[in-house]
Amino acid sequence: MAEKAVARLAGINVGSPAPLLPSADFGLIGLAVMGQNLILNGADHGFTVCAYNRTTSKVDRFLENEAKGKSIIGAHSVEEFVSKLKRPRVIVLLVMAGKPVDAFIESLLPHLEKGDIIVDGGNSHFPDSNRRCKSLAEKGIRFVGSGVSGGEEGARYGPSLMPGGNEEAWPHIKNIFQSIAAKSDGEPCCDWVGDEGAGHYVKMVHNGIEYGDMQLIGEAYDIMKRGLGMHPSEIAEVFDKWNKGVLDSFLIEITRDVLRYNDNDGVPLVEKILDKAGQKGTGKWTAMNSLDLGMPVTLIGEAVYARCLSAIKDERVKASKILGGPTPKFTGDKQAFIDDLEQALYASKIISYAQGFMLIQDAAKEYGWKLNKPSIALMWRGGCIIRSVFLKDITNAYRKNPELENLLFDDFFNKAIHKAQDGWRNVVSKAALWGLPMPAFSTALSFYDGYRSANLPANLLQAQRDYFGAHTFRIKPENANENYPEGKDIHVNWTGHGGDVSASTYVV
Repeated sequence: MAEKAVARLAGINVGSPAPLLPSADFGLIGLAVMGQNLILNGADHGFTVCAYNRTTSKVDRFLENEAKGKSIIGAHSVEEFVSKLKRPRVIVLLVMAGKPVDAFIESLLPHLEKGDIIVDGGNSHFPDSNRRCKSLAEKGIRFVGSGVSGGEEGARYGPSLMPGGNEEAWPHIKNIFQSIAAKSDGEPCCDWVGDEGAGHYVKMVHNGIEYGDMQLIGEAYDIMKRGLGMHPSEIAEVFDKWNKGVLDSFLIEITRDVLRYNDNDGVPLVEKILDKAGQKGTGKWTAMNSLDLGMPVTLIGEAVYARCLSAIKDERVKASKILGGPTPKFTGDKQAFIDDLEQALYASKIISYAQGFMLIQDAAKEYGWKLNKPSIALMWRGGCIIRSVFLKDITNAYRKNPELENLLFDDFFNKAIHKAQDGWRNVVSKAALWGLPMPAFSTALSFYDGYRSANLPANLLQAQRDYFGAHTFRIKPENANENYPEGKDIHVNWTGHGGDVSASTYVV
């Protein structure tokens, strides 16, 4: 009796069921297919997961069907959701990027404590993640912006995860993330990326490279179809063969499957699809950021513009009737040309990834991030859309030399690009002669030739700029003298007499 009296004084309702203790290892908000699959993935790996959706009927349907019998619990309010999470609470948001993310964060904050963790797993723009990371840190909440790649299947069985943000959160989410991530040679395709919005930045560049890979594959398909006159089933066999070599990748594999798929009338379905490509913006973000940073990420830019060109279908149809050009006519060894095409695709792919990592490296300097480059390549080796055997070689390159300035300086890629050159140039020149557009192949080769050029015609551009706008120029070190000092910004009166040094001035 005395014990019960003490209990009552302490506020405990004796004889009532004990209050339920928080039991979920993490919670996830957003029950679209990606969210549901990530929850199921977490449960498969031994975690108890709490599911919540603004439309609570979705929670009930999910628990009654897909989640039945698994270590998954549900909640019907934000308050209930938070109450079911172990501390520090780990909350994953898989909702539409932009205002919905901010709205959910605001609804969560009154129920959270210092040290709790919010993970945004959507396709958010990295400046938004920078902002959220800083503002939440001021409130004692640890924010993580994580890229998630791999689509529905990846979410269910192992995605590529790219977390960045408040590094204090990493020890608390590392086991969850690395357990549910895809594995490559036994290593999880997930590691800490870097500060603030670095995780979403790396996902943005991943998506940009994805645009480039898809455009390159499309151009290879087009040159086989229109240049060599091959049927989709024949082209599928080529991609099948390529998928067993240096081009072994998810996108090559699915291209083979797409080309083999026939409609009910026996016609390849791909031939019936309207040639207007959509885009959701991450490729454009990458291209725009490359311009902001002044990095020549030309292949991703061309891939974005190629989709824009595809979108003006009506104009292209009109132009096709009034603008002439050559008709492709192939003569020679067809298999030898296809072999050249394989090398051209491989070389262009190397350029695309080299440009992507150039951008990532420059962003780290610009934004003051500490980026984990070897782990970035590892994260892309499995689970994600651009996963390929090729990325193992990139991982090895950065593990050998984490400060590697450019992938083209690594022995493996240096040899590969030199081996591919003849075939690459043959394919690009043939396409030009046949009138077939190859913006991604062409810009890759142009970038390579520009990057290996010690001197470019930018000297003339700078002289022109100085002529019409007094923008000044600098003299080459080997040509410097007392009239044209090295390292000084010089302006010349270009309408004066040539060689008249009195017409030149320089700004200290």
